[in-house]
Amino acid sequence: MKKPELVPPCSGWQEDLPRPDEMVIVAPALGFDTPNHQDEIYLELPRAAALIRGLLAWFALIISFMLVDMLWSSLSTERTLGREELLEIGSVTLVTIWSILIFWRLDVASPRDQPLRFNRARQRLYAYNFKFRWWNPFERWWVEPVAYDWSQVRAERWLKRGATTHGVVIKGGVVLSIVKPGTNEVIDRFPLTTMGADQHAWAYVCTYMQQGPDALPLPGPPKDHNNVMEHNIALLLAPKVKWPADMDLESRTAP
Repeated sequence: MKKPELVPPCSGWQEDLPRPDEMVIVAPALGFDTPNHQDEIYLELPRAAALIRGLLAWFALIISFMLVDMLWSSLSTERTLGREELLEIGSVTLVTIWSILIFWRLDVASPRDQPLRFNRARQRLYAYNFKFRWWNPFERWWVEPVAYDWSQVRAERWLKRGATTHGVVIKGGVVLSIVKPGTNEVIDRFPLTTMGADQHAWAYVCTYMQQGPDALPLPGPPKDHNNVMEHNIALLLAPKVKWPADMDLESRTAP
């Protein structure tokens, strides 16, 4: 069995995919996704924060109404509540409020899209990354756009299994790892896909960077990541994608 080349390997590592300058070994494809933009200069791929946006926000609202109803029923009773009952109500309230804030922020705080731009003319990668810790809804969550040389990019396929009350859950994808030039030391890491086209999407990117758009299947109509469905409360409230002006210009143009 092959061992991971990168130090450290990604969590759930399964295999290292071909390097940026190597031949692809699977058919290039994006699955159900389509590029935000594709021409001779750059390719932009979408990255969703979750497979489905909007459910957690509605869940947070429903739990909020349930919490208010519970507190009203408990505190409006005519009898005097005991110390243990008050502690139980207080504990349930704190945990519920924490859960509401986490669900709401996970659905609403992340941008409408987290695109990746692959500039073939400059041989550079630009990533619109969102940084957060899901369990802490009180700290600042922020967007961190980054840029790296294409030669620094590596791809690793990962897979994780977990047991729940409903059975075994399997989750996988491809992560892009950025190495220090001339080494296998990882200095940054962010997802390419999660439960999507996986290594086929990496093959799509490599084929584009090596041979250009003519070597790829004809893509579907481009999408505007800031144009969202009116009934999706999470996406309507989510921040629009706004690249830094200098990076936006550089990532869309030739040298």
